[in-house]
Parts: sequence; structure tokens; C-alpha cells
Amino acid sequence: MASQNMPFIKNLASSDSKIRKSALASLHTFLSAKHIATTLSPIDILKLWKGLFYAMWMCDRAIPQQTLAQELADLIYILPRESVVPWLRGFWATMSREWTSIDVLRMEKFLLLVRRVVGASFRWMKGAQDGKADVSAATATKSKKGGKKGSGKEKSAWDAKRVDQILDMLAEWPFALDEDVKEDSNSDEEAESEADDDKPQHESLRKEKPKKKENKDPLHLLAKKIPAGLKIHVLDIWVDEAEKVGMLDFEGDEEALKIVQRIIEKVEELEQRTVSPAIRVRSKDSLADERLPGNDKKPEEKEDEGWGGFDN
Repeated sequence: MASQNMPFIKNLASSDSKIRKSALASLHTFLSAKHIATTLSPIDILKLWKGLFYAMWMCDRAIPQQTLAQELADLIYILPRESVVPWLRGFWATMSREWTSIDVLRMEKFLLLVRRVVGASFRWMKGAQDGKADVSAATATKSKKGGKKGSGKEKSAWDAKRVDQILDMLAEWPFALDEDVKEDSNSDEEAESEADDDKPQHESLRKEKPKKKENKDPLHLLAKKIPAGLKIHVLDIWVDEAEKVGMLDFEGDEEALKIVQRIIEKVEELEQRTVSPAIRVRSKDSLADERLPGNDKKPEEKEDEGWGGFDN
């Protein structure tokens, strides 16, 4: 069990910043081992993210918080490909569970963490480029500054499988439909069993119905209600993060346009089916962003220079 090799989890929530940094370094080494990362169970991932949640909780001051948020988001780049989606699902499950417990003073840094993870997820969809391995945001920024202009090929290097995985995750978590997350799979079974009990049937003639397989995935059990505040925040930031990774550079990149259109469709469905007025309003605002295809840019308003006096 991988969980037996994670003694550093408790230290992630330490009040001592040095101990937290040491625990984060141990986690980095731990996740870098492919034979360990690929065997992490959903429970292991939830334990790790709970520790990381409290590491962010205990982190003070703006610069350390910004650094930590980026470090946590970039953890997907040290994971093997097959472990990234379960890892991100653990993040969204943890944020959904803990969101309402975050106080006003700490909310800003968790909003930043969500933004960084969304950005890292979009960047991960590009996959390896030019034979190179995936890079973190910090590495990507350095390469842009030192690289040559005209590298248009990088903008269209989208990995189709990764795109499907990330967009499916958006639909499963931050863009989840209210009807989907509120459903209780056990309610239908209970209703059927009660109806059968009311019918007079001889025990020898009564047929046993095959029982549905229980979903023992703890992430599935947590996905009962996704806080409206978390959904609203992702609706507010997804266009910004898409622009940062070149997803809105439609000229010469038809694949990027298709990806954005797919996200727009998910937001449109959320707007139509949500029961929350706040989510509906933010969905409309997100869809009306002038950077999205089909939206006209607003003309720049001239500043009023004030009264210039009477004309001579």
C-alpha cells in the first residue's frame, strides 16, 4: 500500500514553514517515483490533497502563497500520464469538500490555487512538444522569453486524449450540472424495493432482481454537491487561463477553436440547467466575454475630458 509510505502527510500541515517545505520536498520525491505514483489509490490521493490543502491553509504572506500555489499546480508535471487525471480528480474532490469551511481571510489564496490548477490543466492538454517532456509554468515562461518568435507549431500541439480527459473533468466537477450532482443512485433502488414489498407475491415465485454494483470510489461519494462559489470562480477565470496557454489564438490553430467551442457548450448547458441564479448570471457573463469566438469586441469609449468652456 502506497499509504504506508507517506509519513510526511502530517508535516504538510505543520505551523513551521521549514517542516512544511521539507514535507513538500518529500512529496515531490515520492510522486516522482513512477512505480509509486501509478499505484496510488483514490484514498491515498485524497489523503495527500488534504495534507496539501492544509499546507496552503498554514501558508502566510502573499509571495510564499503564490509560490506554493504554483508548486502544487505543477505537481502534475512530475506524475506519469496515467496518474494525472486521478490526481486532479482528487484536487476537485478535496476543494468541493472543504470549500465552505474556508474563511474570508484565507479564501484569496485558495482562489489563486484553483486558478493555478485550471491553468496547469489547460497547459497539460498540449502534451509534450517537439519531443520534449511536459514543462511547468515557470519553465514555460522562461522558454518563451528566451525562445525565438514564430513558433506557431507549439500553439497547435494539442493532445487529443488529454483534451478529452480535461474537458470531461470540467464537466464532472466545476461545470457539473446541478441535476447530476444531486442525484442519489440509491433512491431508485429503495423505491423499487418498497413497491415490490407491497405486491402480494409467493416467496417461491418471487424473482430476485440483480443488484446494481455499488460504486465504492470515494471520489464518487464526495461528488454529491459542488459548492456554487467554486463553480462561479471557475466560470470567472477559465477564459483568462485559456488565453494564457494560447487557446484563444484561433488564427492557424483550428484545434484550439474546437476546444474552446467544446468548453462553451459545457458552460451553455450549465447556464440552461442550473437552478442557481448566481451561477446562471456568471455563466452568461463568461459566454459574453469578447475574447471568445462570435463575440464582438466592445468599442473603446472615449474619456470625457470635461467642460472646455464656451466656444468663441
